Amino acid sequence: MQTQLAPEFRDTPEGREAEAILRKCVHCGFCTATCPTYQLLGDELDSPRGRIYLIKQILEGAAPTRRTQVHLDRCLTCRNCESTCPSGVQYGRLLDIGRKQVEARVARPPGEAARRWALKEGLGSPLFAPALALGQTVRALLPPALQSKVPPRRRAGLWPRRRHPRKVLLLAGCVQPALAPNINAATARVLDAAGIETLVASAQCCGALKYHLNDQEGGLAQALANIAVWWPRVDSGEIEAIVMNASGCGLMVREYGHLLCDDPAWAAKAARISQCTLDLSELLPQLVPLLRERLRANAAADAGVLAYHPPCSLQHGQQLRGGVETGLRELGFDVRLAAGESHLCCGAGGTSSVLHPELALPLRERKLGYLQAVQPACIVSANIGCITHLQSGTALPVRHWVEVLDAALDGSCA
Repeated sequence: MQTQLAPEFRDTPEGREAEAILRKCVHCGFCTATCPTYQLLGDELDSPRGRIYLIKQILEGAAPTRRTQVHLDRCLTCRNCESTCPSGVQYGRLLDIGRKQVEARVARPPGEAARRWALKEGLGSPLFAPALALGQTVRALLPPALQSKVPPRRRAGLWPRRRHPRKVLLLAGCVQPALAPNINAATARVLDAAGIETLVASAQCCGALKYHLNDQEGGLAQALANIAVWWPRVDSGEIEAIVMNASGCGLMVREYGHLLCDDPAWAAKAARISQCTLDLSELLPQLVPLLRERLRANAAADAGVLAYHPPCSLQHGQQLRGGVETGLRELGFDVRLAAGESHLCCGAGGTSSVLHPELALPLRERKLGYLQAVQPACIVSANIGCITHLQSGTALPVRHWVEVLDAALDGSCA
């Protein structure tokens, strides 16, 4: 796709990146078949191809409108289109560039602006956990629409106390410790059973929340704060990896190197942080032989059928597929993917389930229909957003896969 950038975009890092991405576009439209918003709405401008044309027009000098903003906002940033694209178009990066320009030039209605501000400032705030706890206390009194956004209170088990030569670092920020505190504790216990110690460095949100709500400066500030906290442990060799058990966070941290590549003070450190970041599933091949003897007798069989929903941030954003299913099956668990649309988004999309319920709810019901068809005892996933969103639509338990594995251990290592 040929483009002629407007003068204000020429010779800027964003302009050069956008131009390089646009050159790869070949008009094929394969992406429309795997785009959740296009599947629901049938509007070309709600497909990756249509949004690319809108962004191209902006970069060539056209003034964005409120309509442009709406179409770009609706994208779930699932990146399914990137997995489908035969030309390797980095649509997610182009979308970030386009959204940034529109955000700076198109005013939002006051109510919408306030809602987005509350999400980006509130979810990462220290006040989020006590506010959620209050909501959970009065959950039964809340109207159904609000009740579905407040998950029942869950408790974490004990954090292991043993020390090991092998150490990894775990992200402590994000909403996960408040929404599902057992995920981090279960991760630490499973790694402990395999002889790996989990350290937690005080840190903030990974930055994805603000970044994808178009506060890109705020998101990068959080990224820099995390790098500053993590760097001494990475540089000293104290830890062998930064392990992510929320695939959305993992995707963001793996992009630190790219997002900060033009920052002379931080580029090298950001690249190193990205390189040593692993999704928890990438450790599974190492863990399987170490955990086999630690599993309770018949624990895997007792868990029943597990319906696995691979998050978009894992299978499309990080291009990691098959690791969870393979690892759990090698440990004896009956893990099954949905028979249809296992590649499509569940509708969570970060904050999309709050901002665009008209899209999120039909996608959730569609996804749950396929998952429930395998008659599981439990639905498992690998990202807190997907877990919370799916759980709001079903009575079946929805858990992180590491929680299921943790429950199957004999507990002798704690």
